[in-house]
Amino acid sequence: MVSSTHEAMHRIFQHDLRLFSRLSRMLGFPLPPPVEVTVLPTDLTESAPVERRVDTLLRLDSADDGSLLLAIEAQGKKDTAKPASWAYYTAYLWTKYRLPTALLVVCQDRTTAEWAGRAVHSGPPHMPTLTIRPVVVGPHNMPVITDPAEARADLALATLSAITHAGDPDIDAILKTLSTALQGVPEEVADPIIEFTAQGLGNRPAREFWRKLVAVDLSFYKSFISEEIRDEGRAQGRAEGRAQGRAQQGAKFILAVLDARGIAVPTDARERITTCDDLGLLDQWVRRAATVTSVEGIFTLEDD
Repeated sequence: MVSSTHEAMHRIFQHDLRLFSRLSRMLGFPLPPPVEVTVLPTDLTESAPVERRVDTLLRLDSADDGSLLLAIEAQGKKDTAKPASWAYYTAYLWTKYRLPTALLVVCQDRTTAEWAGRAVHSGPPHMPTLTIRPVVVGPHNMPVITDPAEARADLALATLSAITHAGDPDIDAILKTLSTALQGVPEEVADPIIEFTAQGLGNRPAREFWRKLVAVDLSFYKSFISEEIRDEGRAQGRAEGRAQGRAQQGAKFILAVLDARGIAVPTDARERITTCDDLGLLDQWVRRAATVTSVEGIFTLEDD
């Protein structure tokens, strides 16, 4: 089953079609800015009953260097079957479109990135025939963006930085920077960035930190995740309100029983009863109030 993290790692390139052109300069092989970028179908299935799908497929058309295809794969862990699949993708696309074909693999840990970036030959050592060596993006070569101005200048790149560094110690600072950069950005621009970031963090602890940032720093947005957080907050608030109401009723009942039985309740004991929010403990005190001979007995008797 494809995870939301997997989707965010490659779909960010569909969201911002010129992201790879900017990214290539950071990777050491600057491509000219494309005149046009087209999202192509990702289904590489042939008539034979073998289904092959690349994660994202872009066609980049440049005024100077012509056109090329860019296949983008999100890779979460080592998979010995992948190099053969990647070789198939690139060979098939080259054959189908008759265009130079490049492969970009997006990773979230250095071990997977190092594995994905090695050259794999399909033939024997003395006859390599077909070699697959993807360009890899991961925590080893993506910048750690902690300057809000830098993040605001390229929100898609800052999002990719957050996704690829999701497991790094610096992730909280990266996410705080991104949330700061999004403040004041039009909602239609901020919403997909908020969602891609949440998806890309997966089930890591940083996802909860991002949710809190969205709830506090970006509370004026109405994205799916911000609405989800607000709904949870409202539900929690209602639950806490109900619990607080029950606690207040319990405290009033205890004091009423003690008063009816003529048992004095000093100020400190009254405060202890009225400020208690442990419903289980209040239930014990309610039962004890009917039998104790002094208010101290409520607090010192063994559990019923």
